[in-house]
Amino acid sequence: MKKRQLGHSDLYVSEISLGCMNLGTNVKHATNIIDTALDQGINYLDTADLYDFGENEKIVGQAIKGKRDQVTIATKGGNHFESGKDGWYWDPSKQYLKEAIKNSLLRLGLDDVDLYQLHGGTIEDPTDEVIETFEELQKEGLIRYYGISSIRPNVIKRFINQSNITSVMMQYSLLDRRPEEEVLDLLNNSQVGVVVRGALGKGMLTNNGQSQWQKKGQKGFLDYDSSELKSTIMSLQDLANNHHQPPQSLAIGYTLKHPAISSLVLGASRPEQVLDNVRAYQESDISDDVFEQLKQLTKTNIYEQHRD
Repeated sequence: MKKRQLGHSDLYVSEISLGCMNLGTNVKHATNIIDTALDQGINYLDTADLYDFGENEKIVGQAIKGKRDQVTIATKGGNHFESGKDGWYWDPSKQYLKEAIKNSLLRLGLDDVDLYQLHGGTIEDPTDEVIETFEELQKEGLIRYYGISSIRPNVIKRFINQSNITSVMMQYSLLDRRPEEEVLDLLNNSQVGVVVRGALGKGMLTNNGQSQWQKKGQKGFLDYDSSELKSTIMSLQDLANNHHQPPQSLAIGYTLKHPAISSLVLGASRPEQVLDNVRAYQESDISDDVFEQLKQLTKTNIYEQHRD
């Protein structure tokens, strides 16, 4: 498993990583998934306090006991929830973020996390206060680096200009190429690493692409209508067959091609899914010619919102 530097940090993360949101709440089962990932050379685990309202962090913390030196741990905060109460609301205040990271550390059983991310964010947020909070948490030794999880160009650009963020987590795939036109080069030039979510397009860019289209894509996806989406998935399958690579491998290879990308966060609810992702990754090297063919098969999307 190759590793890439995460932005300007001294963290080197596996090119594919484990998204922990779908681990479930069975500790033994979730630990098996995490152990499988570590055994395959994955060293980056991404969680958030909101996942199962803290239970996910607890499970991740139990699973990595005695293995802290093997893993890079990222979590997120900013969604305000309270034990025993339904729902949550957005709260990027200094008071809440400082409370949230301390609670996350307690659940994870750690003294610090490698990366703490703002779990969303809008242009109306008190950005200066958020940045000040992150930098204070660094000085206090509770977090090593900080980033944001956002697909909003106006928010991303503000943090690039006003802070020392290490990373941006964003949606990016063959079906969602919006970052290419506006932010990937900017982030790369700013030494900000990109952590990708959604690289497999809700499963539509895998071997099961057509069945996943039946479940999730019949209403379309972004600016693909239903028929365009189905046609694109079928064309991807044809290209994969021609080059003797699974569609999943082509999707991973395409998304890893840009130098701004640090890691693809791929979720798993079973150990077998981790192994499938690793096998696809191992076959994901693609030539420049295949890369261009994949570009021709898919749309150059653009961000239409969050621009001012």
